[in-house]
Amino acid sequence: MSIQARIERELKYLGTVVPNGFSIGLHIRFTSPLMMFQTYDQAWLDHYTENGYVLRDPCVAWGFSTTGTVRWSDLALPDPFGLFKEAAEYGLLYGMTSAHGPIRSRTIASFARGDREFTDEEIEMIHAVVGGLHDLTEPPDELTKAQIEALRCIAGGDRHAAAAAKLGISESALKARITSARTRLMARTTAEAIQRAKDYRLI
Repeated sequence: MSIQARIERELKYLGTVVPNGFSIGLHIRFTSPLMMFQTYDQAWLDHYTENGYVLRDPCVAWGFSTTGTVRWSDLALPDPFGLFKEAAEYGLLYGMTSAHGPIRSRTIASFARGDREFTDEEIEMIHAVVGGLHDLTEPPDELTKAQIEALRCIAGGDRHAAAAAKLGISESALKARITSARTRLMARTTAEAIQRAKDYRLI
C-alpha cells in the first residue's frame, strides 16, 4: 500500500470516530505544515481563517509548547481570547488536541465533538493514530542526485524536452525522476515537490 493510500485510510478512520471534524497539521516547519487536513464545518473554517485565529488559537500555542494530549476543557489550556466559546457556537463543544515530534517539525492535531467529552481511551487511540501519521509523513533528509537535477531544471523554467536534453537523458527518464521525487516528497504535483524541496533545503 502506498504512503498516500495509508494516509487516506487513517484519515477515513478518524472521520468515523470524530463526529464534528478535525484539523491536522503534519510536520509544521517555519509555521507551515507539510500537509494539512481539515474536516470541520466550512462555516467555522471560514470564520477562523477570516479572523486570523491561528495566531490566538490556544491549541496551537499549547501544541508548540509541549507534546502529548489535552482536552479543550483542561484548565491547563488557557483561552484568553475566548476561542472555544466561539467554536462551541459552530457545534464544536468538546475537543482534544494531540501534539507529536520535535519543535523543528511539530505535528498538531485537534478533534471535536458536539455531544460529550472524549474518553481517555478515545484520546489514547486518536493520539496513536496522529503519531502514526506523523511518522508516516516524515520529510526526507535528502534526494538522489538525479532527482535534484531534474527538479532544478524544471524549477529553472525548462520544459521537459529541454530539461531532458540538458541532462542527456530521454523525456521518459526525466519524467521518471520527477515522479520519484514527487513520491519521496509526498507531493501531488511537480510544483509542490519543487516547493517542498526548497523548503527542506534539498535543492
